[in-house]
Amino acid sequence: QPSMYRGRLWTMRQYAGFGTASETNARFRALLAAGQTGLSVAFDLPTQMGFDSDSPRALGEVGRVGVAIDTVDDMHALLAEIPLDKVSTSMTINATAATLLAMYIVVAEERGIPRAALSGTVQNDILKEYIARGTYIYPPAPSLALVTEIFAFCAAEVPQWNPISISGYHMREAGSTAVQELAFTFANTLAYVSCALEAGLAIDAFAPRLSFFFAAHSDLFEEVAKFRAARRIYAHLMRERFGASDASCRLRFHTQTGGVTLTAQQPLNNVVRVSVQTLAAVLGGTQSLHTNVYDEALALP
Repeated sequence: QPSMYRGRLWTMRQYAGFGTASETNARFRALLAAGQTGLSVAFDLPTQMGFDSDSPRALGEVGRVGVAIDTVDDMHALLAEIPLDKVSTSMTINATAATLLAMYIVVAEERGIPRAALSGTVQNDILKEYIARGTYIYPPAPSLALVTEIFAFCAAEVPQWNPISISGYHMREAGSTAVQELAFTFANTLAYVSCALEAGLAIDAFAPRLSFFFAAHSDLFEEVAKFRAARRIYAHLMRERFGASDASCRLRFHTQTGGVTLTAQQPLNNVVRVSVQTLAAVLGGTQSLHTNVYDEALALP
């Protein structure tokens, strides 16, 4: 932001999602009541892979590492009593991003909320699924075409929505260094931008809404330097390779504290780790922040 955090604080989200839509909704409302300023939705593996909860292939995974969403009615239950025109929602969804975004928009419209009033993000970063996570469904070429379609749709219909969160976090969790995290992320970025341009989109029609997702680990100075260097690298890439405007050269990034750095048996240490990582994200200029920390630690007096 032009005035940094004096004009607008970073959005605080705790990644949440489990069991049924109603159970996760209760969690969301509790977090918002406690001071959280945005939502971050974790979907279960069948939802991420496009399987209904009653599919034999979903057995044992329904609601296990996220919330199960099969229908628009499920999405209604997930978002019950949450003002979608006032709360931004980050959805960690990739191969089925188009489907979940469509459900979200339908829920808003059935409540009388126009598309233009919605704000949030779909991760929609399929390339890092091939690299680090594995929840892809389609081959690379049609997957990239679908990503590009979401770019075009959001630019035309949901102007406050981020159509992608280009993610270095998952490569970092899988073992990359801080430098490699940026390298993979920007390599993927160049591929997405090139695909969008080949599809006929103008650079400044979609690039201002591109968003990014980085990890924050515990080496405070390295992480702060990484975030600041990333902004400079991105601006050079966009301006020199694509002739992008200043708005398209802004690196708008979200940060998540490093899950791989935490240990379930050390809740007090986890509080310190996450505190240092959060400080790095803030000093680096993050726009929004996920926290990874175990509930036992949060419940301490």
